[in-house]
Amino acid sequence: MENKPNRTKKIRKGDLVMALTGNNKGQTGVVLSCSGDKVTVQGFNMRKKHVKRSQEAPQGRVIEMEAPLHVSNVRLHVEGEQAVKLKVRTNEQGQRQFVYQKGDQEVVYRSVKKPK
Repeated sequence: MENKPNRTKKIRKGDLVMALTGNNKGQTGVVLSCSGDKVTVQGFNMRKKHVKRSQEAPQGRVIEMEAPLHVSNVRLHVEGEQAVKLKVRTNEQGQRQFVYQKGDQEVVYRSVKKPK
């Protein structure tokens, strides 16, 4: 049996997310990449990497890069709203949609592509 990584379908590359924990708690950023249950967010979880000498950098150098975060530490952020929790609903045509609560009404965030 293979262990498949748990993937989140709710958070994609390009989404705006808010950090729930860590040094960046409460800040928002754009998702740069998703792999398995980890997401890389622009400006979050910055790490320094020491690079060996090369022809481009004869002295070597230190670069700053974003390290991945677990998907449970971020939540989707909608402009003008707090961090929202997405739910899956099916509309009248049978299409699945991600929706979030805004007051007492549900607002559609995006449609889920139906598998063939």
